[in-house]
Formats: sequence, C-alpha cells, structure tokens
Amino acid sequence: MEQKRFAVLLCAQDSEYVKAKYGGYFGVFVGFLSDEGEIWDVYRVSNGEFPEEEDLDLYDGFVITGSSSDAHGNDLWVCELVNLLKKLDSMKKKVLGICFGHQVLGRALGGKTGRSMTGWDIGVRTINLDSSKFHTSLKLPSKLSIIEFHQDEVMMLPPTVEVVARSSKTKVEMFKSGEHMMGIQGHPEYTKDIVVHLMDRSLKRKCIQDDHVRVGMESIERCNPDREAWKSLCKNFLKGGTPPPTTHHQSPMSKDSALLTMRPVVNRVSSLNVAI
Repeated sequence: MEQKRFAVLLCAQDSEYVKAKYGGYFGVFVGFLSDEGEIWDVYRVSNGEFPEEEDLDLYDGFVITGSSSDAHGNDLWVCELVNLLKKLDSMKKKVLGICFGHQVLGRALGGKTGRSMTGWDIGVRTINLDSSKFHTSLKLPSKLSIIEFHQDEVMMLPPTVEVVARSSKTKVEMFKSGEHMMGIQGHPEYTKDIVVHLMDRSLKRKCIQDDHVRVGMESIERCNPDREAWKSLCKNFLKGGTPPPTTHHQSPMSKDSALLTMRPVVNRVSSLNVAI
C-alpha cells in the first residue's frame, strides 16, 4: 500500500507553552489527525516557507492552521497562500482549513472575509450541522460542540461553495467546495488547556478583555467539545472512507516518545514519519 503524505501549512507562531507540551501547533495537528504509516510535513508559511509547485503532487492532502493574522489582509505571505490554495483547488487536492485557514480558504474560493459584526467568539459553542452532507458511516448528530477563538469570519461565499454548518453567533461555521475543500471556523484540534492558555496570553497582550475571558471560561466549564466526533469527521474528509480507530499519540517533543520520529528533509520542512 502506498504511504500517505500530508502537509500542514502552519500560519501561527508557536507559544512556549504549546511548544513545551505538544511540540508546537504542528504537533497538535499531527496528534489529532495522523494514523500509522503516514508522513506529515510542515511548511511555516507565515515565515515565507511554501512547498515548491513540483512537490504539490506528493501530498494526499493539506491542512491550513489558525493564525493571529487577518485572512482578509494583504501581507505578502497571506497573498501567496491564497494563490497556493487556488492552485490546489484547480488540482482538486484535499484541503482542510481551520479558523484562519477556513477564512483564507473561503477567500481563495471567491468569498469575502472580515471582522465579525458581533465581536469575539471564545469558548465552547454548539453548532448546527447538516449531517446529511457527510459520510453516513460517521453517524453525525445535528449538533456538535467545538472550541472557538476568533473575531473574524467568512461573510460571503460564491454559489459553488455550500455552507454545511451554522451557529447562533456565526453564519458560516463550516463550508464545503466539491469533495476536496472544507473549512471549519472553530478549532476541532484544540484541547481545553490550549484555549485557556490562549485566553491568558491574549488578555496579557490586551487583545481581548476580561469579559471575553469570563464568558469563555463559563462555556468551557459548562460544556465539553465533541473532539472525537470532529476527529472522525476531519480524518474522513482528508482520507476518505470509514475513519480508522483512534490512536493515541504522545507529543513529538516528549523525551520518551517512540511514536513519532523526526527527520530533516529538504526545503526547510520538518517531517514526521508516524510509526506505531
């Protein structure tokens, strides 16, 4: 069987907390989405590291992460990312966008993104899902809870893109374009400790206010995100078919981890060969 290969397009700078506990956001995504025998690479696109065009065919799918940058902005790397996503769309490559990744993917597909008229959404939120749009083997309910941390959103999408989830706060919580592109506004990969860390960090930087933290903490204490359901949904989209049984990974930075072996590859890309 041919070895599957995926790339994470990393749009965020790792905090010391996430680096120490998870090996960075790349480690968070690999732990959430990877299965035995796969290769996962990371391109730090916010630092200007992009895959070469001739390497795009190496990959079975791509994941775009969250970011503190604006998906509607014109930073050089954001514009380059939009062009890359247009190329991947033309190639019918599987692309999963998360938070900022959801927004910038919507932009690349011809949509409009910007600041939410209702302000920040932080904490655990229940969204309304059109479960008929997903593989029947997933047996998804019509409502799923997810961790949110955003003040921007997708405001408009072209007719070729279908909205498949909404909430009382955000009109476009999820969208699909064909069977190869999907955006999720929330953070299915986040754990509660990550969002608590982000709230503390953002408050200290005066990006958010005390009320945002209070509302976010209340929602976290009241409700758990449906992380396993989101994991199955995301894996099914990226890899197709019935999702394999969940495998628990240690952090790639863990000194006693024998699950994920790091090896250097060309073009300043870090790679993880998942062997369990």
